[in-house]
Amino acid sequence: QVQLVESGGGLVQAGGSLRISCEASGGAFSNFAMAWFRQAPGKEREFVAAISWSGGSSFYTDSVKGRFTISRDNTKNTVYLQMNSLRPEDTAVYYCAAGSLVRRDAADYDYWGQGTQVTVSA
Repeated sequence: QVQLVESGGGLVQAGGSLRISCEASGGAFSNFAMAWFRQAPGKEREFVAAISWSGGSSFYTDSVKGRFTISRDNTKNTVYLQMNSLRPEDTAVYYCAAGSLVRRDAADYDYWGQGTQVTVSA
């Protein structure tokens, strides 16, 4: 059973940067594709970014392209999301997820963290 624990969320002003992390335990981290999703109040959970098991490929939802970067360190069992040029509309709970394939659909991921709150003030 894989456990995922996010950290690094917080309050930041618009235009600022934040890096959130997700550490995995209990499984072979390097075997999993990893992704970040987010959920804002009153909205459905949405895909943000995903990265392959090797880190060799990644993709993003259009609204974060050029601002967010997903990366992973398999020696630390950790995936990161570097968020730059943050906007108030990026405010959400951010969740990391692990799965077998690199996909945009939340249903394709088997393991989820508890989430970390990111709040961007105007």
